[in-house]
Amino acid sequence: MTDLTPLLAFRWSPRAFDPDAELTADEVATLLEAARWAPSAGNAQPWRFALGRRQSETWKRILVGLPEADQGWARHAAALLLAAHAGGEPERTAYDLGQAVAHLTVQATALGLHVRQLTRLDRARLATELDLPDDVRPLAVAAVGRLGDPATLPPDLYARETALRRRRPLPALLLH
Repeated sequence: MTDLTPLLAFRWSPRAFDPDAELTADEVATLLEAARWAPSAGNAQPWRFALGRRQSETWKRILVGLPEADQGWARHAAALLLAAHAGGEPERTAYDLGQAVAHLTVQATALGLHVRQLTRLDRARLATELDLPDDVRPLAVAAVGRLGDPATLPPDLYARETALRRRRPLPALLLH
């Protein structure tokens, strides 16, 4: 890899989280601060978050909005963060929200934490469970925590968790 910062080069999205690890108040504040300072078109900052720490009511309400297959591993994350976009054009607000979650993810890496983002979720159920305003639309959930033991995962997920990371070659990403 060319001189890519280690924060990006070593970032990955595990499913194995330490079920006993907690996030400190400072870690949570730092993650949210990183998201707050993400670029935003017209400085609209159209992102909204619902943060649930393990076993809190918010955490439980977010967990039930995930597919059952993902609930099995996500329940070990120290926190579940619902990322939603508010108001405006969905294409633009979703783009800005993605920037905020990306900043949060890189900051998590800097803190020795891991984030796995999910977009397969029951958006209507999450909006109801969390009593979101009509103009706040759930887009993703980020599971946040410390790395756990991949051997605790079911065999199919263990194989994926321990496989080499792969990315498309750079030329395959270029349109011209």
